[in-house]
Amino acid sequence: MNLDRSANLENATASRRTAIVVGGGLVGGWSAFYLQQAGWQVRVFERDTFGSGASHGNCGYICPSHVLPLSGPGVIAKTLPALLTPGGALSIPPRLDPTLWKWLYRFARECTEAKQSIAAAGRHALLVSSGDLYRQFLAATDCDCEWQENGLMLVYKSSHEFQAYTTTADLLREKFGLRIDAYPAEALSELEPALKKGLGGGWHFPDDAHVRPDKLLKGLRQQIENAGGHIHEHCTVQSLRIENGKLLAIQTNQGTFDSEVMVLATGAEAPEFAKPLGCQIPIQPGKGYSFTMPAFAEQPRIPMIFEESHVAVTPMQSGFRVGSTMQFTGYDRSLNRKRLQLLRRSAESHLAKPLPTEVSEEWSGWRPMVYDGLPCIDRAPAASNVIVAAGNGMIGLASSPATGKLVAEIASEVTPHIDPYPYSLSRFNG
Repeated sequence: MNLDRSANLENATASRRTAIVVGGGLVGGWSAFYLQQAGWQVRVFERDTFGSGASHGNCGYICPSHVLPLSGPGVIAKTLPALLTPGGALSIPPRLDPTLWKWLYRFARECTEAKQSIAAAGRHALLVSSGDLYRQFLAATDCDCEWQENGLMLVYKSSHEFQAYTTTADLLREKFGLRIDAYPAEALSELEPALKKGLGGGWHFPDDAHVRPDKLLKGLRQQIENAGGHIHEHCTVQSLRIENGKLLAIQTNQGTFDSEVMVLATGAEAPEFAKPLGCQIPIQPGKGYSFTMPAFAEQPRIPMIFEESHVAVTPMQSGFRVGSTMQFTGYDRSLNRKRLQLLRRSAESHLAKPLPTEVSEEWSGWRPMVYDGLPCIDRAPAASNVIVAAGNGMIGLASSPATGKLVAEIASEVTPHIDPYPYSLSRFNG
């Protein structure tokens, strides 16, 4: 009887539709997970190791608060002075890169109230859905990812800047139903005693949550493999064989593979596949940094973003992470120690006590930045069985479950749980 059951299982597996996911980060991992949930047999190909890219060292925010894109009215005027400030949070070292300057030009054109509103609606759908999907996943699995629901705090040194955020807070409440609580100077240090006294104030988003990203990825990988998925690490895709509008096979350094569907989830490196897929994938790598230390007694309870310097801190159960900043340096993998020092200085200028000197990890990675603040989630024009899923930018962890579920729905040709139109590749054709 056991043999018969094994044979039936093998027959059922053999009859399942097959999918290849290229990219073993959060978007690729959730795409694989939801494809399996929809009945697909899945292989994941990762150039390095599963979860080693931008998914690994981020600040771990599950943040419906991040509904507004970076582009918006007045952003250019506010950003230009920062670019001229040595050691600023945003850095674009001068270089001859037509692709980058074209991207920046298009970003500038997105900085209107109307376009910001369109992007925010698309981001909101992904963020709300992903929050629900995270909670469903954690309720159904034993993934120990250090999930905590302490919200997220935007902290200001300047009382003027704190007050200026009131307009944005009102917009987020009225248009997107977000809960936001204001904490002026004294109330802020009472809520979070780890902060210095005398800061300008803070805005708390109580419905945000956070995780430890590497533990989340470990748990996600376990679920994929438990469901029969195969993860090929150190596997580089060398070419795509496309004929008559369909992908027939992919050539890798580990051999040639075919499948009914391929998902391109390679993050900031997705543009290298744009030409054979017959589309534009206007992603620029926005290099971010973080360092992580063991947990310590005086660490904050609430994750915080120090708004004037755009530096974030995440108190995890097993550690404490300081991260962020943005460098448009192209596909540069070097670790700039000055950027790490900038993170530390900013954090310590807000915290009541200096950070411990012991550091367990220093990291940098490429955020996949699209100029309009929305990811690409769509079938490729030149290969109808290829689905592009990339460009989630600074909300990759927060939006990846809904991205993966939408990928599975597109592949399975079922009614999607959110409207896929905002993430269409056709929006870049104009």
